[in-house]
Amino acid sequence: MTTTVRSEAPFLSTLPGRYYYDPAIYELEQQRIFSEMWVCAGRAEALPVPGAYRTVTIGYESIIVVRNRKGGLQAFLNVCRHRGARLCTEAAGQLKGSIQCRYHAWTYGLNGQLIGAPNVLNDEQFDRRLFGLFPVALETWEGFIWLNLADDPAPVAEQVTTPVVERFGSYEPFSRYGLERLRVGKTITYDIQANWKLILENFMECYHCGPMHPELCHLLPGFRSGKTYMDGDAAMLAEDVEAFTITGKASRPPLPGLLPEDRRRYYGIVILPNMLVNLLDDHVVIHTLLPQEPGRTQVICEWLFDPGAMSQPGFDPMDAVEVFDIVNRQDWEVCEWAQLSMRSKAYKSGGIYVPAERHIRELADFIVAKVG
Repeated sequence: MTTTVRSEAPFLSTLPGRYYYDPAIYELEQQRIFSEMWVCAGRAEALPVPGAYRTVTIGYESIIVVRNRKGGLQAFLNVCRHRGARLCTEAAGQLKGSIQCRYHAWTYGLNGQLIGAPNVLNDEQFDRRLFGLFPVALETWEGFIWLNLADDPAPVAEQVTTPVVERFGSYEPFSRYGLERLRVGKTITYDIQANWKLILENFMECYHCGPMHPELCHLLPGFRSGKTYMDGDAAMLAEDVEAFTITGKASRPPLPGLLPEDRRRYYGIVILPNMLVNLLDDHVVIHTLLPQEPGRTQVICEWLFDPGAMSQPGFDPMDAVEVFDIVNRQDWEVCEWAQLSMRSKAYKSGGIYVPAERHIRELADFIVAKVG
């Protein structure tokens, strides 16, 4: 985040209600946030071999992310350069060495170059080099694919490492979790009838945890008071709890890179605009937010584990998945409750952040700085 809380007053105002439903504001967010910043687009491991692809919608662009013949990842706008037809219509799949438009059979290599155009390719007046797929900037960070629609974006590290360093004081404690080498044990996709910012705001505070999350507060009792853990501070597991699982029992060893002082702790980090990081000592949970409409957001939740633990006989991620899935669904429900009231005249000028929530005003200031 690039802004700070502007007032020392204990109670700060939220954004007005229209910021959560107005199509014009949503349009500006797509243009000035999601089309100008690096946006998380999932794990690189999801595309394991050449020709593996997935499609991602960012702003109003559909993007093909594909592993090329040399094993690298590339991204292109999902648009045929002939007459604009959508090329890949599935969410993911395996290509047979090329990308072909089903409309007129224009064909592109996995590197985006035009390699086939019936009755046109050999025309002396046609320069195939001008009609390759439109590239999209792609970088990987900690095993995640990041895309940027801007013409000349700064390196992704300039955007994503800042909130990590702000959370820990340096990058080193975060690096011990080894996100790049972890692997996905379970993925759940949620469709939430709420604005993406309501989901971020909810994640940023635990004022609601006591009323809404009994399972979470049993495992992490510090959240029961509504305390917000910031800087290097961490929520600790209860004394009688071994791990963040539905039973409270440990079924996996700690992640191999962690130090003794990292164990039995939970850290949450927001990496704008669309990644939520949850660090636990035997797994990591990542939420990727993909706005669909002003009042609808898709959230892809991935549970990451050490591949050594995953290779053990009887490995089962569900004790970790079940508890966070419960917490997720509780959160989505309250976000949808809030969304229902954003058009009310009672919320026309917004609400307030109480002292335990005042840090959320940084997010509101970020939005205002981007869209006005």
